[in-house]
Amino acid sequence: MNHPGATDGLAALAHAAGETRRLELGIGVIPLHTRGPESIVQGVRAHALPLDRLLLGVGSPNPEALKRVRDGIAALRSQLATRLIVAALGPKMCHLAGEIADGVLLNWLTPEHARRSAELVRAGAAAAGRRPPKLFAYVRVALGPAAHARLRQEADRYGAIPAYAANFARMGVKPAETAIAAETPEAIAPALARWRGVVDELVLRAITGADTVEETVALVRAARPA
Repeated sequence: MNHPGATDGLAALAHAAGETRRLELGIGVIPLHTRGPESIVQGVRAHALPLDRLLLGVGSPNPEALKRVRDGIAALRSQLATRLIVAALGPKMCHLAGEIADGVLLNWLTPEHARRSAELVRAGAAAAGRRPPKLFAYVRVALGPAAHARLRQEADRYGAIPAYAANFARMGVKPAETAIAAETPEAIAPALARWRGVVDELVLRAITGADTVEETVALVRAARPA
């Protein structure tokens, strides 16, 4: 579940929790610079989210992000017995996430650069004397011309954010080049295969032309490994 803008992702996640019994419930991610740990804890408890199924994602792209994330994870861990996921973009955040998180969410990366991020996460875990956290990658998949246009709009928007712009500059790629823009359903699975062995789990963002259920289901089916 995303946590965009003023939308309360925890409230949306509560609906999914009420309709399921075994499905893991992930939110990625709540920005700590706009919603602090105390508010997050209150939200989790108010919505009675099942801690055994919850993956609570947090992050911060702003200045002093490292301290904010370190302190935020410590505060959340003292209050909630659940898995804590850190969104990591730059090298220092990847290393920190390896030190303190139960999982790491990578975003806007090519598979090749995600490998380097994974190495930094593992180095952070080794420095802290702990097992490496689980690695997730958020991968955008757009199918068809209308979806490609929507992907470009989203990529341009993120490319204008300083923290993300610095990330794209480090990689030497354009934002949209980190996503999969497929012309046909048959092209999706081979493109996703490039991620095999890079992370533990892919989180797919389905971008379609009109956001219909039928389009999304078709994309998901096409994304299944052969």
